[in-house]
Amino acid sequence: MNPEYNPHAIEEKWQARWLEEKTFATGRGGEKYYLLEMFPYPSGKIHMGHVRNYSIGDVVARYQRMLGRDVLHPMGWDAFGMPAENAAIAHKVHPASWTRRNIEEMRLQLQRMGFSYDWDRELATCDPSYYRWEQLFFTQMLEKDLVYKKKSKVNWCEECQTVLANEQVEDGCCWRCGKETEDKDLSQWFFKITAYAEELLAGCEDLQGGWPERVLTMQKNWIGKSVGAEIDFAVAGRDLKITVFTTRQDTLFGATFMSLAPDHPLAAELAAGTGQEAAVAAFSEKMRLQEHNDREAVQLEKEGVFTGSYCVNPMTGRKMPIYLANFVLSGYGTGAVMAVPAHDQRDFEFARMYDLPIVVVIQPEGEPLDAELMREAYAGEGRLVNSGEFNGLENRLALDRIAVHLTEKGIGKKAITYRLRDWGVSRQRYWGTPIPVIYCDACGIVPVPEKDLPVSLPEEVELDGRGGSPLAMVESFINTSCPRCGGPARRETDTMDTFVESSWYYMRYACARYNDGPLEKAAVEHWLPVDHYIGGIEHAILHLLYSRFFTKVLRDLGYISFSEPFTRLLTQGMVIKDGAKMSKSKGNVVDPNALIRRYGADTARIFSLFASPPELDLEWNDQGVEGGFRFLSRLWRMVYALLPALQGVAAFSGTMAEVPPACSSLRRKTHQTIARVRVDIEERMHFNTAISAVMELVNELKAYDLEMAQADKVLASLLREAFETVILLLSPIVPHICEELWQEFGHEQGISYVPVPLADPSSLIEDTVVVVVQINGKVRERLTVALNMADAEVQALALASERVRKHLGGKALRKVIVVPNKLVNIVV
Repeated sequence: MNPEYNPHAIEEKWQARWLEEKTFATGRGGEKYYLLEMFPYPSGKIHMGHVRNYSIGDVVARYQRMLGRDVLHPMGWDAFGMPAENAAIAHKVHPASWTRRNIEEMRLQLQRMGFSYDWDRELATCDPSYYRWEQLFFTQMLEKDLVYKKKSKVNWCEECQTVLANEQVEDGCCWRCGKETEDKDLSQWFFKITAYAEELLAGCEDLQGGWPERVLTMQKNWIGKSVGAEIDFAVAGRDLKITVFTTRQDTLFGATFMSLAPDHPLAAELAAGTGQEAAVAAFSEKMRLQEHNDREAVQLEKEGVFTGSYCVNPMTGRKMPIYLANFVLSGYGTGAVMAVPAHDQRDFEFARMYDLPIVVVIQPEGEPLDAELMREAYAGEGRLVNSGEFNGLENRLALDRIAVHLTEKGIGKKAITYRLRDWGVSRQRYWGTPIPVIYCDACGIVPVPEKDLPVSLPEEVELDGRGGSPLAMVESFINTSCPRCGGPARRETDTMDTFVESSWYYMRYACARYNDGPLEKAAVEHWLPVDHYIGGIEHAILHLLYSRFFTKVLRDLGYISFSEPFTRLLTQGMVIKDGAKMSKSKGNVVDPNALIRRYGADTARIFSLFASPPELDLEWNDQGVEGGFRFLSRLWRMVYALLPALQGVAAFSGTMAEVPPACSSLRRKTHQTIARVRVDIEERMHFNTAISAVMELVNELKAYDLEMAQADKVLASLLREAFETVILLLSPIVPHICEELWQEFGHEQGISYVPVPLADPSSLIEDTVVVVVQINGKVRERLTVALNMADAEVQALALASERVRKHLGGKALRKVIVVPNKLVNIVV
């Protein structure tokens, strides 16, 4: 054994052995356990976020193997997307070449970290062997009316000739070229995720306890179920009506004006001929340039413009001015809000700003509300007033009564709406999955038959940065024949949103080499759902919601029988340096490769796991990295120093009754550490405290040297048990050094499938306790005494203490009360 810790030689040795022996392949028997981290985009370099995310997952995977489970722990690549296309333009290289080179580099980097992946299941979403099945799903969803095409208002960049997501529009300009964007009606493909809105919402309840409450709340809010009523308001003097959705139909009699989204389709028509045309157009344009998220802010200063038109309150007959308002968003409800300023704070602020009437229609118990004196809206409960035949009703009862009344009069109906909108999947770019649709003048929209899949991306494309889909320029791709009539036809040139690929990849891992269909049912039913999924909180809504949607769709298409993809979810925190998330733009990035070159992978792993619990942010600390390396070096040297005495003895395996009193504290500490680590990893997922517990045991082992171990065989066997316990408990965290030390102890079998140690209950019991000594109710001393020591002996020790005698000062004792194993109470 080398006297000095050499991480690079050790790590290269074990990584090569694991790969050669396929140590982490499945099929070893035991209960199945599917552990998965969110797969990376192959940018070319791993970052500290990857190191932390995958180290967390690797601890769980390795630990589950040690519990006797058959663990599926795969890795792959989310390989499509704009970055590859941009890099191709910048570096004059094909996206496929750029992506493949990055995958090769990142695979080596992940292998250098010692992550226990089954590399035989590796997949890349840019492979036709993967996306052919995604195209099949698309055509089958099209047959089931779960895919449709419609014109939709999008953010359009004329310079780049492409659609932009809301997040890609910055201050009204394209994030890529900086040119001003415009609203444009464009024909787009959509997945009908709204068909599953209620099931997605109900499923959140089934995930309670397995998913973080924060994530479930975010998903529920994104789905945004609202129960209420739709109400029609006739536009005065015109053959038009405005339909609103409200959850507060009990306040309908208090509606005094109408608020529309600035981009409401009726905005220009309502202003026409009123003299307000220019003002309405200017306000709409101003709002278009404003960030969408800014307009959602509660503290947003209210702003609007009168359209010049009025609508009629169907219950009161009041003519209500119609405004465009900055706080109304077209994506919510119908994009129109009946404004009840007495009972909605945003409406109240708007009414005060534009001097609009306020009518109280719900009076609380006690002091009545006066509209003239109100300083804020009243949103609480009460009884209806100024509400015609509904006066006196409790407002909660009035909700249903008014909804029924609206239905009977033909001016409204009960309704349920969702904030969730259908998923637009069309992208005007090259590096993505081609949408498998053909357009025929005779037959219309025709899905590509399964026998003709995949529709592969052509390699002969020109990526020049001018924007738009390069596929539209490749005539050999566009021009085809109709599968139905055989006539001339053309292919769809849009590609799919990359979220589609990541919405089902976790199923494909179960049968990554299966060629007769997208999913081998027996394999998928065995491994799925994923037992534990790990990734960043930034994916709480879109990726996770889309994956839940896709699971339900594939269930309904007959591929699977389960309804939720991930049983348990962990969202790890970010890596922070100098008070900010690591990023190139902030210049605070730490290169994991440099860290590995200097200290080794085990040091990088132990630091990323020790510095913080998984769910919290990790603050980068150079001293913490050094500390991790020093700890591993110290452990190595301690084993080296004691190994000659420990190699010839077996690890102690008896009970506490067989341990000599002089060695009892060592045995107790060993088994208390086992108990602590098992709770920390299995129940709490707090690897930092598990590592801390092992470090405490290692510190106690420093008290023993080679001479002591050679002189006492029982002590040597207890020390061997303690060191092997340290190695086993640390092996999921720092596997390379633990494999090497395990081998040095003479074990031929690798450590990966050695069971986690069990704590001996008899060795957990303390033989001493701390007894508190009080004098007239004040704590004056703490004594360590034998467990269950006689009361008289405890009292004598307390009265003999120097500190106690000092505080007694010769005063007469009135009473001494001893509470066994806890307290001595002295009254003077």
